Amino acid sequence: MPRDSKNRRVPVSLPSTESSATGWLRSIRFSGFSLLMLVILVLFVVILAPSLRTLVQQQQQIAAIQDEVERQKTDVADLQGDVARWSDPAYIEAQARDRLLYVYPGEYSYLVMGDSAESSDAPQAPISDELQTPQVDWIAAMTSSVLDAGLSDAPATELVAPDITGGELPTSTQTGGTTP
Repeated sequence: MPRDSKNRRVPVSLPSTESSATGWLRSIRFSGFSLLMLVILVLFVVILAPSLRTLVQQQQQIAAIQDEVERQKTDVADLQGDVARWSDPAYIEAQARDRLLYVYPGEYSYLVMGDSAESSDAPQAPISDELQTPQVDWIAAMTSSVLDAGLSDAPATELVAPDITGGELPTSTQTGGTTP
């Protein structure tokens, strides 16, 4: 069936004074259910957001405390090992010999004084295989120190004792004190 040109409809656009955003907004219809859902969603965010933040903070605190507990458990295990070691008589004997310098009767203990690798900042003479005799008159140095201390009226902090290498050092430096 052919169509008549008389019955043909042509779309005509109406002049629009409204903007597209306003028209879109007017086309939205809110029902009571969608308004209720929107209110519930807003209340959910307002009420539960602080609670969720608190939950996250508490989870972080729990993790930190669990780490601390693990560290303390390893410390306890180390200390239990120390207790077990100290209950062994051989370990106690070794510590007494090492720390307190105890020896059995008939044994001799030798203590090396001033032997430290850290304090050797000054240049040292090269090590020799030959036996050497020092060029120090220690008897004269000791005698003069005793005579100076016994015959002097000066206080002990002002006395100067001769060094065994030939120089003179203040007595207060030798005893660890300070000079006035």
